[in-house]
Amino acid sequence: MNLPTREKSQALLEKHIENPALRHHCEMVATALESYAQKFGEDEELWYQAGLLHDLDWEKYPDEHPNKAVNEFLTDYPEELKRAILSHGPDRTGVEPETKLERYLFACDELSGFMHAYSLMRPNGFAGMKAGKISKKLKDVSFAAKISRDDVSKGFELIDGEPAEHIQFLIEVYSK
Repeated sequence: MNLPTREKSQALLEKHIENPALRHHCEMVATALESYAQKFGEDEELWYQAGLLHDLDWEKYPDEHPNKAVNEFLTDYPEELKRAILSHGPDRTGVEPETKLERYLFACDELSGFMHAYSLMRPNGFAGMKAGKISKKLKDVSFAAKISRDDVSKGFELIDGEPAEHIQFLIEVYSK
């Protein structure tokens, strides 16, 4: 597999994303995927970089996201990474998440954003956060209203596990 270095991917992220909150989101998703790759014995670097680069074109080309990034900015990246990025926007790409990487990228994307928003309300951020509180807060559609609850639910279905387990795993990853 011809995967560029993490440093090259980070530089690409910094070139295309100026918004610190969006950069942070990409780094959160990358960290989550790297941790899942460790858990499953998958390629940690591939999973990390797929998370890091998944929203590469969102800031400047939201209407073309994620097609623009895959077709123009990530031409040197492996097909597995590009397909994972395409599959996190199936409504715009027609590519549904199928592989484990694709399913976990989808499952971590919106939920990570939601959890970050919730962490900002707490004096200790992710420390001591409870999965049940996240599940309850997801039902409050006025909180972090731009987060797609449908995508969060679809993510839970794609990884075929208990939502509380996925949330708890992410809490542990983000508490480090």
